[in-house]
Amino acid sequence: MNDRYDVVIAGAGPAGAQCARDLAARGYDVVVLETESEEGFPRQSNKSTAGTFPSMMASFGIPDDVVMQYTDSVVLESPKDHYVREQPGAVLEFADFKRYLVADGEDDGAEYRFEARVTAPITEGGEIVGVRYNGDEEVYGEIVIDATGPAAPLAKKLDVVDLKRENHAVGIEYEFEGIDIDRPGFADLHDAMMLRLDHAIAPGGYSWIFHTGEDTAKVGLCYIQNDIHSRYARDGFTIDDYLEHWLETDPRFRNAERLEGKQHRGSAHIQPPGQMHTDRFMAIGDTVPTVDPLWGEGINKCMQSGRMAAAAADSCLKHGDLEPTAENLEVYDTLWHQEVAPNVRNRLWMTKLLYLAENDRYDAFMRDLNRMDDETLSKANRGSPIAIAKLLELGDLPLITRLARWELGLGDLN
Repeated sequence: MNDRYDVVIAGAGPAGAQCARDLAARGYDVVVLETESEEGFPRQSNKSTAGTFPSMMASFGIPDDVVMQYTDSVVLESPKDHYVREQPGAVLEFADFKRYLVADGEDDGAEYRFEARVTAPITEGGEIVGVRYNGDEEVYGEIVIDATGPAAPLAKKLDVVDLKRENHAVGIEYEFEGIDIDRPGFADLHDAMMLRLDHAIAPGGYSWIFHTGEDTAKVGLCYIQNDIHSRYARDGFTIDDYLEHWLETDPRFRNAERLEGKQHRGSAHIQPPGQMHTDRFMAIGDTVPTVDPLWGEGINKCMQSGRMAAAAADSCLKHGDLEPTAENLEVYDTLWHQEVAPNVRNRLWMTKLLYLAENDRYDAFMRDLNRMDDETLSKANRGSPIAIAKLLELGDLPLITRLARWELGLGDLN
């Protein structure tokens, strides 16, 4: 078995698999180390709502046969109101999508090693030169990439990322049949992806219903485990309890039944990205925190970061005399901030403001959105200060002040 490659990638999620696709298509020797077995993949890592938009599908050549349902609109709900925006989208069968990325990369020459649990970097002279996995097995590369998500076994040991517990978000999702998609009194969710802002359901987070055809849908919620969550949390409630509470109290689920084997759990971090690379090493995907305030778009962000890392690796490897030092890999950080998450700090602020607002402010937010043009929301979601300002009201000043004091370490969010 070969033990030396141009690039070694830990993790076969969307970021790692897309990075491998791009590198293999350029003719590089690349190996991907994946914890799961080949037969079971991706049973344990099937952790995404898998909602996305046509731009991602077209940019990365994703085929129609991994799509569960094409959608026509996105919906935002508050406890008493809602907002509908016409926006084509797609809900993917996430397992099929991930298997497609792996197979397509393999067709171009990428090698995958399944049941390969990465444990530590191999370093020489202070630089990473390879990866240790399954205890004592080793593989070496000119460049090593960590695409393992929040686990980040390489990035953490190289002090490249510092994922804070207070920024840790957890999520749970089930797939159901028998859902009342067009229940009177609610928005029509036929061919729609819906996000709900409601602290009674997801304190300090949001919940969702993604239509997947006929009377079926993906239903879930997520929240950040910090002061924002504790401000609204119920004593003793776990994330499973919150989902069960929603299922019991929302009439749309009165006749719903869970589809066996269709449960997904996941996690991510909502914080500034910080460092993303060092000598011969890059961190991509959910190993590097990013955020899209309203629509999530985790898949697209991961795929984009994998592509930017592949471009950075190519810029060094195609020139035999250009070492992949931290300085020469700096292009990855530049591309990430330009293409993956521009205006990231503004977007994080908008995200925190959304999660911190009271339920009645969510109702007012829906009314504001319904009187504004759709472009204002799109620009605010991309971090435009002017657009964000248009969505704020005078009554938001105490909330903004509280958030500013919290970020400066001068108080909590309660």
